[in-house]
Amino acid sequence: MLGFWEAYFSNALDTSEEPKVIDIASGTGAVVASAKSACDERMPDFTCVDISDSAIRSLEHRFPGVHGVVADVCNIPLDSHSFDIATSQFGLEYAGLDAIDEVIRLLSSRGQIALLLHHRDGGIYRQCAASLDATNKLIAAGFVPHATKMFQAGFEFRRSGSREPFETAGRQFTPVIRTMESIMRQHGQHVADGTILRLYRDVRTIHTRMLNYDESEVLDWLRKMQDELEAYAGRMGSMCAAALNADDFSALCDKLTNRGFNLIRNNPLRVPDRDTALAWALLAIRS
Repeated sequence: MLGFWEAYFSNALDTSEEPKVIDIASGTGAVVASAKSACDERMPDFTCVDISDSAIRSLEHRFPGVHGVVADVCNIPLDSHSFDIATSQFGLEYAGLDAIDEVIRLLSSRGQIALLLHHRDGGIYRQCAASLDATNKLIAAGFVPHATKMFQAGFEFRRSGSREPFETAGRQFTPVIRTMESIMRQHGQHVADGTILRLYRDVRTIHTRMLNYDESEVLDWLRKMQDELEAYAGRMGSMCAAALNADDFSALCDKLTNRGFNLIRNNPLRVPDRDTALAWALLAIRS
């Protein structure tokens, strides 16, 4: 990704003294960081738009001089025709392809569009789809409720010596362990950023060394894990839903052509020396 943006911004600065750039759905500022790496002292004038206030505040802190705007990318409160370049990396597509109309509105008469978009069935998409499947299976297996019941019974056993409820809860948790092992056989140990493997190891460690742990801390940890698993599944699901197939990407390119843009690049960005697509790459200039 960095190579794509470095090449793009190096070329863009050769054709404009100080282009005004609007970065759409900026997130943590990946495009700004790449431009800074490519441009050094010739940094473009950046305006970054994201629906997340915290993302914009963080981005402005990381990159002093960048102007942040908190807004829906389909309704950006900025003047028409006020930017030379519009960029987005894995952001615009989340708002739907009609969001390109707002991008077009903001561009000057010779404005440029540079986009990296999620590629359905590309390498990143496959990783996210596997992570979504793994996380959903873990949630469906009742990892947190069963682990909570088992550890509550375990701590009670430690206090009162009542073994049977602990052993029963342990037997009920066994299918969850088998599900985790099945997930890792299917998708590999690094699926979901290694979350399945970490939870698998953590639960075993706590189970065998329960005397070393505080009950309230273990139960709080499990509650947080439930929230994090659900949030992670939500992020992976959103990414998979936003990814464009070949027909989607073709429709986007046709729309730009019909609105008076010349397409400079409209093909997959691939891993060097491998036939693996990472993203759709789109460069277009208003004619």
